[in-house]
Amino acid sequence: MVVIEMEDDIFSSPGGVQVDRKVVQTLQKNFVQVQNILDQNKLLINEINQNHESTIPDNLTRNVGLIRELNNNIRKVVDLYADLSSSVAISVEAFSEGESTNANQSDRRDGQKRIRSS
Repeated sequence: MVVIEMEDDIFSSPGGVQVDRKVVQTLQKNFVQVQNILDQNKLLINEINQNHESTIPDNLTRNVGLIRELNNNIRKVVDLYADLSSSVAISVEAFSEGESTNANQSDRRDGQKRIRSS
């Protein structure tokens, strides 16, 4: 587990990576959603396997709906991971632009010479 220290709206990990609070909250929310769906999928797969081993025709027929539900859940997980990837990419880009802007401003200040009036 990664421990993240909070300083205002910026989180710092032990490795020194800084992340915006909103990004962390979005990641946590999406990971919880993904985990809930995966837990549900585990139950669905167990029921599908039990029905498959059963000799009762209605159980096999029920598997069709269960497999559809499983497939839809997998799509949701893929979509959530796509959202996560997009969120991380956007935040990294924004962070990089912010650091680049700060560096450029610092460079400009360092390169300026004070002109003294005589």
